[in-house]
Amino acid sequence: MKKWHGWHNHATMNDASPVIAENIKLTQFAHGGGCGCKIAPGLLREILARAPQGLVPPELLVGTETADDAAVYRLNDQQALVATTDFFTPIVDDPYDFGRIAATNALSDIYAMGGTPIMALAIVGMPIAKLPPEVIGRVLEGGAAVCRAAGIPIAGGHSIDVLEPIYGLVGLGLVHPEKVRRNADARAGDVLVLGKPLGVGVMSAALKKGQLDAAGYADMLSHTTQLNRVGMALAQIDGVHAMTDVTGFGLAGHLLEICRGSQLSAQVDLERLPLIPSAVQWAREGVSTGASGRNWAAYGTDVDWPETAPDWQRTLLTDPQTSGGLLVSCAPEVADAVVRAFHGDGFAQAAIVGRMQASSPGQGHRLLCA
Repeated sequence: MKKWHGWHNHATMNDASPVIAENIKLTQFAHGGGCGCKIAPGLLREILARAPQGLVPPELLVGTETADDAAVYRLNDQQALVATTDFFTPIVDDPYDFGRIAATNALSDIYAMGGTPIMALAIVGMPIAKLPPEVIGRVLEGGAAVCRAAGIPIAGGHSIDVLEPIYGLVGLGLVHPEKVRRNADARAGDVLVLGKPLGVGVMSAALKKGQLDAAGYADMLSHTTQLNRVGMALAQIDGVHAMTDVTGFGLAGHLLEICRGSQLSAQVDLERLPLIPSAVQWAREGVSTGASGRNWAAYGTDVDWPETAPDWQRTLLTDPQTSGGLLVSCAPEVADAVVRAFHGDGFAQAAIVGRMQASSPGQGHRLLCA
């Protein structure tokens, strides 16, 4: 495989000075940012419904049959390969931070399956005529720093010249075939535990408006660059039935994926949701992302929303999380152990937020908010 194929053809086209590089704001080149630039869930389902069915060998434990976080392929009785890819346009202006956030987000899919990352490949798309090599290099440095923290190499990648900056990873990992945690294996009566607080999308919107101060930016970074490594430990708990990570479709969207995959409904206690305090402030003031509205338009008819709940709570329920937390569906008797595992790995706001339940006849698989 040719590593970084095509990169050397473009890297010397723009030799901007360091002063110019320091003044570049990456978000000005992107129409969206982070996981908020995902294709809306309803449109995505329509597109994928038109895709032809490929080969499904018996070794493919997790494929396209449900909206899961990664593919899983059985290698032998003790090992299965976890494979995922994730990339997006800048959610922040600093190139190093952009690289860190994108890499953290990509590796989360492996942790969400209960896997251990072993290697990554970089996905790089940059407007070469507009960004100097030192800026692009800082993006790569940020991604490499996260992979070092995860204990894996970036063993290659691919680069192209595009209109908007894009960065992400192909992530590869390993998991025991019996420890795979899909998003379609939740059970009625399960307790739902959320690992990270909600509100990153709202904070990114405030940043783009120039309203997020240095403390708020640091707070946003602390959440978006925190690796979901706890997923490896959670997969070893027998009562953990299903996991996913909350990203561009918001908590409501990704929980509905669990509902559909597991043929169940879910109930969420709005007052128990962990929230980023400053994001609550911005949401109360009407700050939100365009993706939040698109999310609600796509799946709002599947949500029972209380008439008395304020709009800002709905904003946070649908808020696109870039590098969001793990959402765990587990037996009630292990819920405390799951919360302790989160807290022990530095996820201080992890909390029980709801439960899974049987769907009412003729009502479909719904999310009930109270």
